[in-house]
Amino acid sequence: MPSLKEYRIRIASVTSTRKITAAMKMVAASKLRRAQEQAEIARPYAQQMRRLLEFVASETRSGVVLPKLVSGTGAFNKQLLIVFTSDRGLCAGFNANVVRDARRHLYTLIAEGKDVSIITVGRKGRELLKREFSPYIVESFEGIGKKHLTFADAQKIAARVFTLFDAGKVDVATMFYNRFNSVISQVPMARQLIPFYIPRNTEPLKEAHSVHEFEPSQECLLNQLVPQNVTMQIFRALLESAAGEQAARMTAMDNATRNASEMIAKLTLKYNRARQAYITKELIEIISGADAVG
Repeated sequence: MPSLKEYRIRIASVTSTRKITAAMKMVAASKLRRAQEQAEIARPYAQQMRRLLEFVASETRSGVVLPKLVSGTGAFNKQLLIVFTSDRGLCAGFNANVVRDARRHLYTLIAEGKDVSIITVGRKGRELLKREFSPYIVESFEGIGKKHLTFADAQKIAARVFTLFDAGKVDVATMFYNRFNSVISQVPMARQLIPFYIPRNTEPLKEAHSVHEFEPSQECLLNQLVPQNVTMQIFRALLESAAGEQAARMTAMDNATRNASEMIAKLTLKYNRARQAYITKELIEIISGADAVG
């Protein structure tokens, strides 16, 4: 049985830990509100931009040359995965869940003989993937949005993706990230960025029956909007990931604080019982000694 001193040390240690987890919960909660607002504000714009491009691309007429970001390279051998995680831990399974989906997709691509490359956004993603897939990691971004997330952060990532695509090193680019659903729910998502995905149920209208006119031309619109859409989708993933990270950390720290409180209560009960047993033992020894003297 541990001594009374050991019990006191353990209670003090857990109490200190509880103070830290409670403080981290409050910090995460304060950051979550702003991050959640940014993510929810960005969703309608990103969704409408994607729908607009789906419509313009589906209305393609004869003679219109689609940009490669829409039509693709004609091959699917060179696959790029962009994995969004956090730079810091202590957020439960937030990073592990999205990395698990990315890892499963990587195994499938490698088994099919695809040429795979990886861009990690967030230190934890690199740490979790480098053991098995270090040769495939071509770029790592850390400290993105450390002070405040901006569209320029997304442009840095998009610029690297475009560079790889223009160099012929990418046929298909897919991003993996956590979509913020609620404080207790973050859903791992996979979204194809390149080539631009047009749903099968969106069929091009025949030119003879089309009632839509484009100014400037469809080709010009697509050349300008598709790269911007890629950057916007990356920006949305950053915002969703940031909100999900704070929500996951707040929930994890709340659970840790509750567990610490329960552990303190159990340790205190054991300490009181041990103290009572120690006092009873001393009384028995004093009484036994007095009887022996008498």
